Amino acid sequence: MHPPEEFLKHAAECELMARFARKPEDKKTWKHMAERWLRCAEVFTNQSLAPRDNTPAKRPIGGTLRWAHH
Repeated sequence: MHPPEEFLKHAAECELMARFARKPEDKKTWKHMAERWLRCAEVFTNQSLAPRDNTPAKRPIGGTLRWAHH
């Protein structure tokens, strides 16, 4: 299973636990955990889809850094 799928599975489990929790603080905790798992899936997906730029770092206009001159 790919990490985003795993994260979404955990989020769904936490949401289910929140639904069956009796204490309001427990519901809140489970909902918060579900939100965190969803965020993990989102971050992982965004990072995985980010373009891979293999070009060298761009130099500032002027060619060299001013602080590099002594």
